[in-house]
Amino acid sequence: MQYREDKVSGNKLSILGLGCMRFSRNMAETERMILSAIDGGVNYFDTAYIYPNSEETLGTILGKHKKRSSVFIATKLPLIICKGPDDFDKYFNKELERLQTDYIDYYLMHMITDAAQWETFREWGIEQWIAEKKQAGKIRQTGFSFHGIAGEFLKILDAYTWDFCQIQYNYSNENYQAGKTGLKAAAAKGIPVIIMEPLLGGKLATGLPKEAASLFSKTDPSSSAAAWGFRWLWNQPEVTCVLSGMNTTAQMEENIHSAESARSLTDAELTVYTEVIALFNRAYKINCTGCNYCVPCPKGINIPGCFAAYNTSFAQNFTIGMQQYLTSTATLSKKPYSPRLCIE
Repeated sequence: MQYREDKVSGNKLSILGLGCMRFSRNMAETERMILSAIDGGVNYFDTAYIYPNSEETLGTILGKHKKRSSVFIATKLPLIICKGPDDFDKYFNKELERLQTDYIDYYLMHMITDAAQWETFREWGIEQWIAEKKQAGKIRQTGFSFHGIAGEFLKILDAYTWDFCQIQYNYSNENYQAGKTGLKAAAAKGIPVIIMEPLLGGKLATGLPKEAASLFSKTDPSSSAAAWGFRWLWNQPEVTCVLSGMNTTAQMEENIHSAESARSLTDAELTVYTEVIALFNRAYKINCTGCNYCVPCPKGINIPGCFAAYNTSFAQNFTIGMQQYLTSTATLSKKPYSPRLCIE
């Protein structure tokens, strides 16, 4: 396994992390997979309060095999269901119980969409609450997972002294959500960047257009489409750890092999990504390059984000396009920026 340094804490994080949202319902298989991950050098495990049975499963298996000290656990405060400051302790204490631990290595504010949302939690005293938990040793590192538009990500990044952050990022759309701009901004602050949805929920592994899959296999028959997705991310020094929602031991072993053999991409390999993206672009309906010259919009509309979501609904599928649209317009936040606000 290869590792990259968290320069804030000094921790060495495996470049492959286990995203625990999609555990198999087969407990025995999940147990084998988690132990296989640890044996293979994976040391970053990402779960959340709202992932069904995830924290309990992870805590049970780590406790049973006495592996808690062998890994870094990342879990999240479910801001979306917090109704007031009393809920901070309510959910945090429950998470400690589920995970069978007395501290969390990497604790995230879950699903922050905009600066206004963070400001509400600041008014509730979240910063003081975090400080108290850190002083007590119950939280080691504090970060946030982001699901909004790039401009809001930059505001949130500057709103607090974060220890790390988590963004969605992959080769199919470098400008989605925080995107490359957010990745570089966070890295410039010296904080680790954890990548989620590197394969778009598996679509970049098993749902590629045939021509795209063929391009990858012709260039390197020994590497899967999933491996190509991971390698593009690991080629960027700003990326610290890439989460994969593996749910079988076979997937785990394949991805560990990809992490062990990760290296700098050649110019020829980088060209293949360009050609694959060009195949996606053929299905696009709006010729937008994401240059961002049309923003900021006076009404706050994420114009390139809306175009990208619309294009994705044709290039990949409607569901993925709609997911991108909801986050690009901050639909889940208190102040959504719908295209209906457009004045011209």
